Amino acid sequence: MSKYPDERQCIKLLERAGCTRRVIIHSCTVKAVAVTISEGTNADMGLIIAGALLHDIGRAKDHTVMHAVVGAAIAEKIGLPEEVINIIRKHIGAGLDDKDASELGIPKGDYIPSTLEEKLVAHADNMVSDNRVVPHTHTVTKLRMKGSDRGADRVAALHKELSGMCGTDLDKKALMLGDSPLLNGLCASFGGK
Repeated sequence: MSKYPDERQCIKLLERAGCTRRVIIHSCTVKAVAVTISEGTNADMGLIIAGALLHDIGRAKDHTVMHAVVGAAIAEKIGLPEEVINIIRKHIGAGLDDKDASELGIPKGDYIPSTLEEKLVAHADNMVSDNRVVPHTHTVTKLRMKGSDRGADRVAALHKELSGMCGTDLDKKALMLGDSPLLNGLCASFGGK
């Protein structure tokens, strides 16, 4: 038995928090990518699943970059394990450094993913746009267009690090799911295409 909430519990937590169907579908897509890119690593799959499904729980209340901070607070309030809270807090791009946090008006804190699971979920989120699987370069390009070169560089570096660790380009691995992967289990009830 995992110490992390399973898929059914995560979906219920998202619904109770007030997440829209669109956020839940996005989270299910991130889960599909996270599970796929985590294959062959020693990542804790229970934590990957819970972290991927709950990473955007803060979008129930906020749709700015602050949703990570809001989500971590929601997760703390409902008593989720610290490892899940950290994934939620650190999932923006490839993390936010002190300068990013200051520029964005986010409270001081640690927003850089450091554990394997934090990195894999953050990167899976970088490879999903709405509910579509995209190469990581999609996110890199969006960040550069917004003037966030440091963030774009961190996403590219994270992609290189994780691809090297996995022995394959994670874009290729994720894109094998198709651009809108058929979602299994409970997530399937939230649709796909």
